[in-house]
Amino acid sequence: MTILVTGATGNVGRNVVEMLLAEGASVRATSRSPERAGLPEGVDVRAADLARPETLAEALSEVDNVYLFPEPDAVGGFVELAEAAGVRRVVVLSSLSAKESDADQDVIGRRHVLVERAVEASTMDWTFVRPGAFAANTLQWAHSIRAEGVVRAPYADAQVAPVHEKDIAAVAVRALLDDGHAGKAYELTGPESITQRRQVELIAQAIGRPVRFEEQTPEQARELMSRWAPSGVIDSLLGYLGDSVGKTAEIFDITEKITGKPARTFAGWAAEHARDFG
Repeated sequence: MTILVTGATGNVGRNVVEMLLAEGASVRATSRSPERAGLPEGVDVRAADLARPETLAEALSEVDNVYLFPEPDAVGGFVELAEAAGVRRVVVLSSLSAKESDADQDVIGRRHVLVERAVEASTMDWTFVRPGAFAANTLQWAHSIRAEGVVRAPYADAQVAPVHEKDIAAVAVRALLDDGHAGKAYELTGPESITQRRQVELIAQAIGRPVRFEEQTPEQARELMSRWAPSGVIDSLLGYLGDSVGKTAEIFDITEKITGKPARTFAGWAAEHARDFG
């Protein structure tokens, strides 16, 4: 059985590749720049771009199952090519936002819903892996922590249940390798609800030096975020954080049910990534 991993150089995709190899699977991966992918020995790396589905035909040849990174503008082309290639199973990296009743009204939720609907309408078996906030999202604070020992962000007391990228990958791998996951959508979170302020404290503990949380107003945050994110994404992120102040984040235990191991904590994630924060 050959498994194709798209988005293989990302935080989750790279872990999917490594875990599949550890299980003895035959792994193929796509990358826009195979020579710079840096994937482990034994991976068949093919040049392809999800945003240009016509480049995927060769990579999909003789593939049984696919781990799919979400690319809503091109998912229709992927589905057509995957069906033609005889792909049997697709495991989609989606988002917890896709389960919300108003997902179509949210720019982030809509992105994932479009991918889910296209895959669900196909002839292939599917599983949706829907993580909440990634623990790795805090890597956006790394530069200011290294340079100034400070995190600048809005809503210090917003509560999240950050999920480790290895847990997302572990659930995806089980869905790729094992039967019994077809037609399922798995909501994933970390094991605890913690504030953004507490996340900063745990990062400080991991690196062994103080880190200050400098709370921004939403307006200040919007101005900073406008340098890298479109307005719709900013609205979604600020709305999510604002609604999470003083509200315990919902916790799901799917990770342990699927993998047999408890979800990893944010403290553990911070310790693993201490070097990233200097």
